[in-house]
Amino acid sequence: MPSPTDPIAEAAAAPFLTASESEVARVLQICNACRYCEGYCAVFPAMTRHLAFDKAEIHHLANLCHNCGACLHACQYAPPHDFGVNVPRAMAEVRVATYRDYAWPPAFGRLYARAGLTVALALAGGLALFLLLVLAIGGGFTHEGGDGNFYAVFPHDFLASFFGVVFLAAVFALAMGVGRFWRRVSPSVGAEADDRSAIARARGPAVVEAVTDVATLRHLGGGHGEGCNEEDDRFTPARRYFHHLTAYGFLLCLASTSVATLYHYLLGLEAPYAWTSLPVILGTLGGIGLVIGPAGLLWLNLRRDPAQGDPAQRPMDRGFIALLLAVSLTGLALLVLRETRAMPVWLALHLGAVTALFLTMPYGKFAHGFFRAAALLKHTIEKRLPNRLDLGGD
Repeated sequence: MPSPTDPIAEAAAAPFLTASESEVARVLQICNACRYCEGYCAVFPAMTRHLAFDKAEIHHLANLCHNCGACLHACQYAPPHDFGVNVPRAMAEVRVATYRDYAWPPAFGRLYARAGLTVALALAGGLALFLLLVLAIGGGFTHEGGDGNFYAVFPHDFLASFFGVVFLAAVFALAMGVGRFWRRVSPSVGAEADDRSAIARARGPAVVEAVTDVATLRHLGGGHGEGCNEEDDRFTPARRYFHHLTAYGFLLCLASTSVATLYHYLLGLEAPYAWTSLPVILGTLGGIGLVIGPAGLLWLNLRRDPAQGDPAQRPMDRGFIALLLAVSLTGLALLVLRETRAMPVWLALHLGAVTALFLTMPYGKFAHGFFRAAALLKHTIEKRLPNRLDLGGD
């Protein structure tokens, strides 16, 4: 008997659509008849491969949507038309439900979906307070050494083991959630033997295309390369640029930590490192990206037309942005003040924010990049297969 946590078994056991999923199916039926927006993003050519939309395909298309807003502003059936077609909102409502439903363990996803901003900030503040209490018990909030040595405040082995466990647990939970999603939407599910062979042949080039699309954020170009719609009909590439700064800023910070780990364990070079060292340069550039990018995304989020997306998602969006800003601002402040007496306080604040980010990674907005990458991979595989319906071009 299939496991009750198996997404494929869940689909068979619960074939009925939720209200949000039914709304996606309804608007896609209209879009399939119109197809005016076929060139806007990956959703519309993928849509033409279906006459009806089951739960798995709705989940796939919802995560394939990049919420650029172009289709809403172009649609002749958008509100106040009686058809009331609003693809970005319908997709967003289903998309946030997939983060919750595929999260592992499921209870954590439900908790974060209810109060993203509150949970994120409370967790960061609580962890920072705990570390400050440890400092108070251990000798105080100041460091007299003036050498920027973090390990004089918290032992290296403690930091390495604690954050290693937290990070690996977060990666494992995120992988479990995305894996459950992939097993539900995978193009090989229910495929005939010949189709599975064609899928296997298409997988290599499809991976290259999907990775390229993710790395360049191609679908935030609005289908024409001019960008997304934010407040009105005007196109702007700002969202794409701020996403790039955020994503690559995070990767630079991760690279900084990885290089520092190699310095410590392979080369025997212990922190603190000079301003001109590779870990500090990477971390500084990454921190700057993680200030400008999230600040810009928050600015766009506050100004965006509420019709473009699901307003109920905003606490989750802003909770993620707030955590990124907390990590980057405390990290940069720690770098600047590492040789002052205030260093232990800023170290505790930074470690609290980093821990909160790791713990909430699988259950909030961070997960969207991985779900979207999986959805893009399914699309890039399927576009290399024959379209048996022949309802539109890829």
